[in-house]
Amino acid sequence: MQSRTKHLLCSPGPIAWWAFATRMVLLCGAWIIGPHAIRSLLPYGYELGQVARSIALGQGFSSPLRTVHTGPTIWFTPIYPYFVAGIFKIFGIFTDTSHFVIQTFNCAFAALTVIPIYKISRKTFSEGVAVTAAWVWVFLPTALFFPITWIWDTSLTALFFALLFWLTLEMRGAQSISAWAGYGALWGIGVMINPSVLSVFPFLLAWLLWEARKEAAPWGKFAVSTLLVFTVAMVPWTIRNYRVFGKFIVLRSNFGLELWLGNNPNVPQTWSPWMHPNDDPQEGEKYKRMGELAYMAEKQKEAFAFMRTHPKDTANFIFRRFIDNWLAVTDSPVDTWSSAPLYLKAFMAENILFALATMLGGLFAYHERRPNALPFVIVLLIFPLVFYLTHTSLRYRFPMDPMMIVLAVHGVAYPISHFRRRFGRQTDAVTPAASIPTP
Repeated sequence: MQSRTKHLLCSPGPIAWWAFATRMVLLCGAWIIGPHAIRSLLPYGYELGQVARSIALGQGFSSPLRTVHTGPTIWFTPIYPYFVAGIFKIFGIFTDTSHFVIQTFNCAFAALTVIPIYKISRKTFSEGVAVTAAWVWVFLPTALFFPITWIWDTSLTALFFALLFWLTLEMRGAQSISAWAGYGALWGIGVMINPSVLSVFPFLLAWLLWEARKEAAPWGKFAVSTLLVFTVAMVPWTIRNYRVFGKFIVLRSNFGLELWLGNNPNVPQTWSPWMHPNDDPQEGEKYKRMGELAYMAEKQKEAFAFMRTHPKDTANFIFRRFIDNWLAVTDSPVDTWSSAPLYLKAFMAENILFALATMLGGLFAYHERRPNALPFVIVLLIFPLVFYLTHTSLRYRFPMDPMMIVLAVHGVAYPISHFRRRFGRQTDAVTPAASIPTP
């Protein structure tokens, strides 16, 4: 009985089931209590939903805007839009049933993230950290919120990013060419889900190759096999883009727009969402008139021009986005705290403690000379950089939250275990003296 209870509470599979059940209870409760509000959430009909709708209607990978038909697009990489389109084909376009099915899959993706979190923690730290980190993920507010709210690739990207990170740790010391080729293939799939994960791929691969070089392994062959398979994985989407647009565009086209939304004269703090072509009819019509590539190129040109001519404003925006990425606030935390309602204070406190524990965990891992510490540092430093330049959201940061959870738990567990060891030594030193009989 005791071993069965331990299995249910300390094994990644059962914990993942607990995570899925928790999310489904919340999801069903949200539909029962406020079905109209849940159905009418705008993320269901924004760019990704619109592209999936076009695919399901037989119009191809096209028209990301809600108000105008704009033709073929490269706004996204293909995997998740086609996944949503498949659900639309089976259960109907923008129906309640499709909405619920997509949310259920997102809950499953979030729950399955427990497994790589557990494996990463055990590989890097200990069994205790692994179990604790897995359970923290079960109840982490953002890991509960995004799967049941956003019809987006957010939860799937977090799952796959965590899997890729775990695989990176497991690849350290691998000698099989086929394993390195498979590593490149899985990175190719991850990038086709969400290109944001590509930012850390060169650095994590470089770390692996450096470790292989230190062991006198044929790191050159490993590099060639990984990069060759990864490149091949990019070819079908690149060919499609060239055939449709007449240009070599490997991944997606919308960087210029995202950069402009965060760097223009109308930005108040971090970005200007009301100027998005999905929300501004004039911008939507301009997008349609110019075509996607020309529109994105113009926005990128305008953004860089603003950044060159307003360096002080640009630096201020980047600083605010840095704070927003880690603390989820754009104003001064002190000012926000003084005027915030209780629930917002709790949310702010959770984010501040989460970020602080993550940083402490990274410092402790470095202090202990953990061999797998550097990949965590790479993710924390590199992954958010593009969002500091464009605009930030907890949804954008979410894919690296699984790695943050691992560090955060270690950041709390390390000082506790340190003090326990110290206290235990003091007790051991006192006990023999106390056992000496008094004369």
